[in-house]
Amino acid sequence: MKSFSPTHPTLLDTLAPGGSLIRAAGFALAGSLLLALSAKAQVPFWPVPMTMQSLVIMMLGMAYGSRLAMATVLLYLAEGMAGLPVFAGTGAGFAYMTGPTAGYLVGFVMAAGLIGWLAERGWDRSPVKAVAAMSIGHALLFIPGVAWLAVLFGMDKAVAVGLTPFVAATLLKTALGAALMHAAWTVVARRSQSRG
Repeated sequence: MKSFSPTHPTLLDTLAPGGSLIRAAGFALAGSLLLALSAKAQVPFWPVPMTMQSLVIMMLGMAYGSRLAMATVLLYLAEGMAGLPVFAGTGAGFAYMTGPTAGYLVGFVMAAGLIGWLAERGWDRSPVKAVAAMSIGHALLFIPGVAWLAVLFGMDKAVAVGLTPFVAATLLKTALGAALMHAAWTVVARRSQSRG
């Protein structure tokens, strides 16, 4: 259906055009490495640590588009499932992936896909739309995260430990992400003007 087809090239497609499987695999691997590194930059809250991962998820979605961003996050999760130390803290494997952060891991995939879909429709080109897209993405990340915590601990505690401590940081990451996308597209525009 036409409405589901991308209407704008992503930042990655603009900077590194091409559709080969090797290219996609290389960028997915690079993105999963960036996610792993961002998991280690953390404030150790319990049961959900505060990391830079949500910012990286938003940026991957905006830069990569829906399919590659989701594939990147799924690769990251597969690395963790295989026991690689890619998650926040020292946990890995099935036990970690079904623990308190399980809902957020699901939210990573959902947010990356939706943000990428919006970027493919030009939402990454405008700072206002980028803020809106990243706000929606963060909401989509928190919904399954808090819902899973509510199953484990009850809704009041889930909101207290899984949402409230992250509000200020989420607002900051949303603004930072939108500013980074605006800066990236400004550089792209200047480069294309200088070539023309």
